[in-house]
Amino acid sequence: MTDTASFPADVHLLVDGGSLGNPGRGYGSFRLTDREGHEQTVRLKFGDLVTNNQAEYRTLIAALEAALAHALEHGWAPERLSLSIVTDSQLMVKQLAGHWKVRQPHLKPLHERARALLQRFGRVEISRRPREEIAAVLGH
Repeated sequence: MTDTASFPADVHLLVDGGSLGNPGRGYGSFRLTDREGHEQTVRLKFGDLVTNNQAEYRTLIAALEAALAHALEHGWAPERLSLSIVTDSQLMVKQLAGHWKVRQPHLKPLHERARALLQRFGRVEISRRPREEIAAVLGH
């Protein structure tokens, strides 16, 4: 997995999660766009006592599950697909790329689930963009 967006992907995911308070009421949104131009935006609510980082990971997991289901619905073998992910979470990018350790116990199972889902795809790139760019697209 690389951490720059530099290749044409079969599936693009734009993900953002957060919480109102930290911890607080968790939320997230993602946009899935595929190579055929299909686009889907999903809004999520995670309830109370969710940290910003938990919301980021939960949103990514939901987006990866949606990408996997989308691929299978279209008869595409996920292991042959390239996946591009854009987020504003430096922590998530660095942890998923293996540059930073996951130290918080409440993030470890989320990180492990995200890694397992990422391994289902052939090629994955994850990159970070400023929050303002992502919020302009997702609306929060």
